[in-house]
Amino acid sequence: MKYTTIIFDCDGTLLNTLTDLGNAVNYVLKSNNLPTRSESEIKAALGNGVAHLMRESLPKNTTDTDFEKYLCEFKEYYGKHLQDYTAPYEGILEVLDTLGAKGYKLAIVSNKIQEGITPLNKEYFGNRLPVAIGERPNLQRKPAPDMVLQALKELESTQEESIYIGDSEVDVATAHNSGLLCIGVTWGFRDESLHEKLGVTHIARKPQDIITIIDTLNQIH
Repeated sequence: MKYTTIIFDCDGTLLNTLTDLGNAVNYVLKSNNLPTRSESEIKAALGNGVAHLMRESLPKNTTDTDFEKYLCEFKEYYGKHLQDYTAPYEGILEVLDTLGAKGYKLAIVSNKIQEGITPLNKEYFGNRLPVAIGERPNLQRKPAPDMVLQALKELESTQEESIYIGDSEVDVATAHNSGLLCIGVTWGFRDESLHEKLGVTHIARKPQDIITIIDTLNQIH
């Protein structure tokens, strides 16, 4: 069976959201007279949803009550500023267009809330990714397989014919837990050494590599 379906992570894979997320974190920290975080610290905390990002960015002695307050402040600020600097990585739109032209079924699976990923998908990708799955009450977040399996259901695809593409350890685990072949990308929030350490055998160092890898896999599949 040839691969027909490609599931993409969003942040760090399709969209460079680092600056907007970092600005939102540091807005909350500054507003509450807490030490701010560097870009590298923000980057290291990304990939597992905004609650994890805030938990990692706040002082260790933050109470649960304060955490909930700070998380609400983050969501309110980020909701108004999530498109200040965010943009697709260079070459990504061309890759999506090429995959679409070749007839692949495409989707995004993101740990962003559904109300976040739906407008981002429309704004930056138009109709290129017809299925976009975000955090919902009835779906466990990545690395659980629920979101990926929901995307495959909506695309009417099987695990055997599908590939998952992402940039972080959460994505590698998501692919494994979902039973999908994984392509790791190195332009996002983690570097190549992480993918090598986790045993990812297909690594894209630039967006165009995604096409090359998929074409090669389908020639031998």
